[in-house]
Amino acid sequence: MMKAKSVMALLIAANVKGVQPARDATPSARPSSPHGACVALQAGTSWRVLRDMTLQIGIIGAGIGGLAAAALLAEQGHEVAVFDQFETPRPVGSGLVIQPVGLDVLDRIGAGDAARAKGNPIVRMLGHESDSGARVLDVWYDRSGTGRSCGLGIHRSALFDAVLAAAKGAGAELRSAHKALRIQNRRIIFEGQATSERFDLIIDASGAGGDLSPIKAKPLPYGAVWGTVPWPKTDLLRDQLTQSYRRADRMIGVLPCGTLPGSDVPQAAIFWSMPRDGHIAWLDQPLAAWKAEATSLWPAFAPFLETITDHDQMTMARYSHGTLRKPFGDHLAIIGDSAHKASPQLGQGANMALLDAMALSQALKFERDIPTALLHYARARRGHVWVYQAMSWAFTPQYQSDSKWLPKLRDRALFPLSQIPPVPRVLTKLVCGTLIPPLGSLMPR
Repeated sequence: MMKAKSVMALLIAANVKGVQPARDATPSARPSSPHGACVALQAGTSWRVLRDMTLQIGIIGAGIGGLAAAALLAEQGHEVAVFDQFETPRPVGSGLVIQPVGLDVLDRIGAGDAARAKGNPIVRMLGHESDSGARVLDVWYDRSGTGRSCGLGIHRSALFDAVLAAAKGAGAELRSAHKALRIQNRRIIFEGQATSERFDLIIDASGAGGDLSPIKAKPLPYGAVWGTVPWPKTDLLRDQLTQSYRRADRMIGVLPCGTLPGSDVPQAAIFWSMPRDGHIAWLDQPLAAWKAEATSLWPAFAPFLETITDHDQMTMARYSHGTLRKPFGDHLAIIGDSAHKASPQLGQGANMALLDAMALSQALKFERDIPTALLHYARARRGHVWVYQAMSWAFTPQYQSDSKWLPKLRDRALFPLSQIPPVPRVLTKLVCGTLIPPLGSLMPR
């Protein structure tokens, strides 16, 4: 309790007084932003573009972070090869929210318009307690109603297509059916003992399921089953993420996530939280029993369950929490979930990977020496990653845990506090991804 309060108090104070540059950061100025309350990517003043040579870069993992890095670095003129373990690279998962700061990166690589065309604007995150119906979460992106600032609900497959097209359009090469086992002497060793060429830089973007990163993450006690369904006839609004909670041991959610590739039918990502070891028990119970429990807790959820006829339509996701203190090595950069893992409670996972990719590309753009560039990358992302990891660690147990007192703290103290200025403005920055400058002193140009 004291930890959660102290973290919140520190961040409120920082946003009231103005966030100061990190100790080793270059003084910076903030540009105007089309996102209203959400500040655009941090701009610095003392960097010059120095790189004038082509690097051979190998990227492990064709996820959102890896493909964004490929697009950014190939655009700079580097020779980039992306290795993916699947015969046909494909995304894993259902819907997610790209926050305004992540949309800035998508715009940077030329994927923003394609993402918006398939996604669904999100202007509000609203949650209520299932028994009382009382609000216990209410965060707006932009209370002015102008629509200048919003998140983007999007299915992973649609986002993947947009970022993949950007990477290929920039000149990156995609090599499928290459499962990386280890890195040795700046070469990638693959399953079957095939070996890549020697790279100037290797980027580990293998994600949460990768085995290459030295990250030590703590398994979180709760996960969730996720599914994608057509948006039904419902009173729920299609511009907000809506959730229902019973204490912290039940969380139900509906996220409007746009349309799937090749379709114009609006979709919703639905989720149901459960203990990380509870999936087998959930599979063993009749589907009708689960539907009855879910709709008794939240009647408005019923229309979204009509097309769920098999347990296999819902996929189990388990989460862990951990951060690498040093997200780089000898001519090696580590980005995304390979560098920091957290629950999706704050909706920042893909955004953090996009920001990592942007920071790394900018560091390589400004610095000829690769080890020095990697140090700049780590320093640029250190503060932002630390803050969001800390906030995720503090907030997640309030919504996904067996705690009896944390939900009471959430409902009776923290939610009322969240509606008193300047806290709403702080929470807006939190969800937008700009609670502190996301790129430190590195300036996108």
